[in-house]
Amino acid sequence: MPGSRLAAIAFDDAQRMLSADVPFPTTTEIVPVFKCAGHILAERIGAQHDLPGADSSAMDGYAIRYEDFEPGKILPVQARCSACALPVPLSTGHATRVFTGAAMPAHADTVVMQEYVRESAAGIEIMTAPRAGQHVRMRGEDVRTGQLLLPAGTLLRPAQIALMSAQGIDRVSVFAKLRVGILTTGDEVVLPGNTRTAQQTFDSNGPMLAALVEGMGASVSRITHARDNEPQIQSALAQMLPHCDLIVSAGGTSSGERDLVRATIEALGATMSTWQVRMKPGKPLALATVAGKPFVGLPGNPAAAFAVFTLLITPLIRRMQGRTALFPPTPRFALDLDKNGHAYRDEFLRVVSVTDESGSTRLVPLAQQSPSALGSLAAASGLARIRPGGTVTRGDAVPYYDFQHWLA
Repeated sequence: MPGSRLAAIAFDDAQRMLSADVPFPTTTEIVPVFKCAGHILAERIGAQHDLPGADSSAMDGYAIRYEDFEPGKILPVQARCSACALPVPLSTGHATRVFTGAAMPAHADTVVMQEYVRESAAGIEIMTAPRAGQHVRMRGEDVRTGQLLLPAGTLLRPAQIALMSAQGIDRVSVFAKLRVGILTTGDEVVLPGNTRTAQQTFDSNGPMLAALVEGMGASVSRITHARDNEPQIQSALAQMLPHCDLIVSAGGTSSGERDLVRATIEALGATMSTWQVRMKPGKPLALATVAGKPFVGLPGNPAAAFAVFTLLITPLIRRMQGRTALFPPTPRFALDLDKNGHAYRDEFLRVVSVTDESGSTRLVPLAQQSPSALGSLAAASGLARIRPGGTVTRGDAVPYYDFQHWLA
């Protein structure tokens, strides 16, 4: 982590620097393939077998030699072949009854669906002219032996698990789950479930950040609230550090009289860097390395903390998880707004993505964009980016950060 106070930096620079300045994981574990969903692959997976392993039927029907087809011709059925049977070679002028997944008989090259066949004691008559090679899955058409299936750093989801299982893999090496500690501070903050006065507020940052971390497949190992009291903050950090790979805090990291997280971290021997990122919401961002563990301080306003986590902290977490794909795509869609961009900072608007009957997608900004407003945050599907120094006219395409992808 940088060790000095930094001047204001551009959003793109902050995003790249944050994701590059944290450690890549080294601890791995072996897990059963049926329990590896949400883990990050720590080894290269190559194909040991062709898929399919043999030419096979893609339909219930009849395997024939295409050249044997003639309108009105009867083809005697010489055999029936289920998915697990080894078929006998197909004789000229005959057909074999096959079922989906069954191996193709030698010399057969086409499957006719049973719906297009008239059956009789003498055999079958094909009622609709087939196409040569139809409904046949060729050996290795999906996967070839030796092919790279999944590189290390892949997030394992059901499709990847199916692919590994189809190769007979029952156990796989994955990176150990990232352990994240969450710290919130403030005398005015009351934990949900308690009573509060009119001057107090219920803690939304702690539960929100915990949900964001868990949603990315990381583990919340500690979640702690501390009052604006340096010994209490120091005690909270001391209890968290042995059990965390990363600490994320909300509030208390700027230079105000009651912002004591900075002083506490410096008392522990670390230097905290305060970045002024040229973005709205979420301008202040604090970084440190405490006892060898990265520490990130987010703004105290919950909607601002949510935006900074989405845009800047998720790539950092992905790197610490061992993922290779750090930045999800940012497609461009039409914005339903006329707006002048700020002179020097990027603005990120809470929007709802709407797709009309023609398939066109537009981004509808929500009315409330305050960094403390949670109602519009709960309604938003993502963030629209307004770059500095320009003018956006209603209908112009702007980058869209979809929560569905950026928070996964």
